Amino acid sequence: MLAVDPTSPFSGGAILGDRVRMQAHATDPGVFIRSMATRGHLGGLALATPQAIRVLDAAGKPWVLVETVGVGQVEVEVAGATDTTVVVVNPGWGDAVQANKAGLMEIADLFVINKADRPGADDTERDLRQMLELGGARDWEPPVVRTVATTGEGVEELWAAVTAHRGFLEGSGRLGARRRARLRDEVRAIALARLGAQVEAACRRPEFEAVMAQVDARALDPYAAAGRLLECVDPGR
Repeated sequence: MLAVDPTSPFSGGAILGDRVRMQAHATDPGVFIRSMATRGHLGGLALATPQAIRVLDAAGKPWVLVETVGVGQVEVEVAGATDTTVVVVNPGWGDAVQANKAGLMEIADLFVINKADRPGADDTERDLRQMLELGGARDWEPPVVRTVATTGEGVEELWAAVTAHRGFLEGSGRLGARRRARLRDEVRAIALARLGAQVEAACRRPEFEAVMAQVDARALDPYAAAGRLLECVDPGR
């Protein structure tokens, strides 16, 4: 399992709370847990997450679980990094409007209502199903599963839904297509990260301060200044 926690934009540190919570399972047979910090990477994952997934696959792990920092309107990168995307919500989390605002309909392959023994579970399931109906017809209809993690209730049904989705991907030929698209996205992300590092290095050069002096004096607009900054980036690196 890969558990990703956010990095503080102020201190640069991360609590990695999932590592603390799952200490009792770290020594379970066949289980490996690795916590990772985002280190400023947007999208809900760390930049190194795809590489870590690849390492675990090479090590013979049949299933790799990726836990994100939590999804919002933009933190949905996990949908492109995994074969199956499971969205977990709790009773009272919001209504169908909130679900659509968060973009959950687009990324979820199945929904889980955890803490389903609490009041509001029926309303949550109703809102999710209404949201799915508004989305129109699709080849795969994301199921809605109820679980209670503290007792294990619904876990078997959840696993059945996950394996059913895997069967759908394999039978339709979409598993390979997803993985090819994932590699393309990974290469783009690595290239952008390296370009960003080169830009940061260029910003530490004396030439950058000279350009900023022209911007401060309104002799140069920010777009033209950014163009000059990119000219300082070494394409051969």
